[in-house]
Amino acid sequence: MSSGFPIPVSVLTGFLGAGKTTLLNRLLRDPALADTAVIINEFGEVAIDHLLVEQASDGIIQLSDGCLCCTVRGELVDTLADLVDRLQTGRIARLARIVIETTGLADPAPVLQSIMGHPALVQAFRLDGVITLVDAVNGSATLDAHVEAVKQVAVADRIVLTKADLATDSRDLEALRTRLRQINPGAELLDAGDRRTDVAALFDCGLYNPATKSADVRRWLGEEAAHDHHHHGDHDHGDHDHDHRHDSRVRSHALVHDGPVPFSAIEMFLDLLRSAHGERLLRMKGIIELLEDPARPLVVHGVQKILHPPARLPSWPDGQRGTRLVLITLDMPEDYVRRLFAAFTNRPSIDTPDRAALENNPLAIAGR
Repeated sequence: MSSGFPIPVSVLTGFLGAGKTTLLNRLLRDPALADTAVIINEFGEVAIDHLLVEQASDGIIQLSDGCLCCTVRGELVDTLADLVDRLQTGRIARLARIVIETTGLADPAPVLQSIMGHPALVQAFRLDGVITLVDAVNGSATLDAHVEAVKQVAVADRIVLTKADLATDSRDLEALRTRLRQINPGAELLDAGDRRTDVAALFDCGLYNPATKSADVRRWLGEEAAHDHHHHGDHDHGDHDHDHRHDSRVRSHALVHDGPVPFSAIEMFLDLLRSAHGERLLRMKGIIELLEDPARPLVVHGVQKILHPPARLPSWPDGQRGTRLVLITLDMPEDYVRRLFAAFTNRPSIDTPDRAALENNPLAIAGR
């Protein structure tokens, strides 16, 4: 691969009517998004969204009708591969970034898997982040009615609240903000109407902070946003609190272990987690101190059963060693993740479980 790889890919998602195309139009006017290819997926007979994208040109690539999460997944891979070919053959002079706008009905996970799991694409592209838009007027009702909308929020690196100026009840709006923070405490919550919600705020969500030119683990894991939520985001909304049945299905797990961990233990933990409950693992990020080479941290990033090839950092960027994993799950058995993690890290008195036995009965470890 040339020096221009890997190319950052951002996924722009959000339920129907959340305002994805409006935000995209605004962003595309920013010179910071020069040399950006936008992949748009339509749903329905008329490609309305495509017609509304003012920057329609060779840089806009329109996929066929259908849901990006299923019917055109193969075409997405083909489109990304074609972009690489065009870049390598000189038909595209420069490609700085790709933005994929999903249909409002899409589960973002298959899109993320296409980027992270394809053996060729993983060398050419890196997932920069997921930007999820939520309509301030209809957001609560949408989250109540559609688990897909909850999953879109759960996997986000940035959550953008749109149409806040149209919300008539400030208490409802604040209740929605609190709800979004509860679903995904690690994502930064932004307001589309705020002029500070620009390209710099929405993109470059990856491990490397372009401002510092170094790895920023705390920012990437969303620890700052989670810290702010736990200390400042809990408010009493009285009658505005509801029993949101979909929300309770999503859990955020922050797993921390001080000290190095054998690679075999981490490998088995990840293998068992993905084999037993991979479809319920919406997203995973982590940095790990390995017993075999504690000076160089291991970085892991996964979506469902797909694990991005682990990378090694040359040194610890923030001085904080140990293992820090952040997992977002859907319908995962309660305490399963923590019990499984503890079995390989926090309980030296427990013999390493027999792998064959656990693969036959992965839940057995949860009861130890």
